[in-house]
Amino acid sequence: MRILITGAAGMVGRKLIARLAKDGALRGRKITALDLHDIAAPPAPEIAGVDVSIHTGDLSAPGAMSALVAPRPDVIFHLAGIVSGEAEANFDLGYRVNLDGTRALFDAVRLAAFAPRLVFTSSIAVFGAPFPDVIPDEFHPTPLTSYGTQKQMSEALLADYTRRGFFDGIGIRLPTICVRPGKPNKAASSFFSGIIREPLAGQEAILPVPRSVLHTHASPRSAVNFLIHAAEIDGDGVGPRRNLTMPGVAVTVGEQIEALERIAGAEVAKRICEQPDETVWSIVKGWPTRFEARRARELGFAAESSFDEIIRAHIEDELGGKVH
Repeated sequence: MRILITGAAGMVGRKLIARLAKDGALRGRKITALDLHDIAAPPAPEIAGVDVSIHTGDLSAPGAMSALVAPRPDVIFHLAGIVSGEAEANFDLGYRVNLDGTRALFDAVRLAAFAPRLVFTSSIAVFGAPFPDVIPDEFHPTPLTSYGTQKQMSEALLADYTRRGFFDGIGIRLPTICVRPGKPNKAASSFFSGIIREPLAGQEAILPVPRSVLHTHASPRSAVNFLIHAAEIDGDGVGPRRNLTMPGVAVTVGEQIEALERIAGAEVAKRICEQPDETVWSIVKGWPTRFEARRARELGFAAESSFDEIIRAHIEDELGGKVH
């Protein structure tokens, strides 16, 4: 089993690599080779009996993807992309990486003619307002950001290339992954993690939107589980609609803070400082809130049942079980 991961240096990529190293197998077969790609070199894991190759560069550069898929991986995890806030701020870069880079990968696989399972990380940003209270699987994608548009166009490509038999694609629309470890990134959703991560680490956090904002979240643990399940699921059972909205926990920002106070105490929650940011708010207020995710649940995808579970997962995985 040979596996290719783009965006391997990112948070989800690193956690996926750790999970694959732990499991040692995927789709019932022993992992023998990992090809890891990102714009900057991802850390090289030491896995006994596994040939690990590190690749760097721009996904959309001519010929880059052809070289990357030349070893004919059995499974491809396409995680690479420019995050939402950066894609909105830099129009050309967002389209070059999120759309052109994705199509370059898809075309490289098509031209190499070996039809692997390809798992693509899309986003709930493909949906745009106005929304019903709960968004069903049949709700039509009408993105209101450049990032969401880039993801929707890539979803359409994935479905068509799968229909044509060029690869066996599964697109997973991730909710906001929370609590993300490390430093804030340029995603407009970064504050969702920041208002939990920073206070737990003894630092002040900025809240740029109203506490009434309702959003759906899943932990990094769940994100990795989604990816593994998407790689292993029976494609025939998915059918022609290859892009699936993942389940998650829908809570308001205020409920996030209440969960933090329940778990870590009032003094920790007081480290959150409310500073409205119109740029962030203009993006966030056009995002979807709550999802039915019926198809994904029926196909075996699962996430946490409460935001308390998400916080506890972060404390266990990133803080050694301790709050500062």
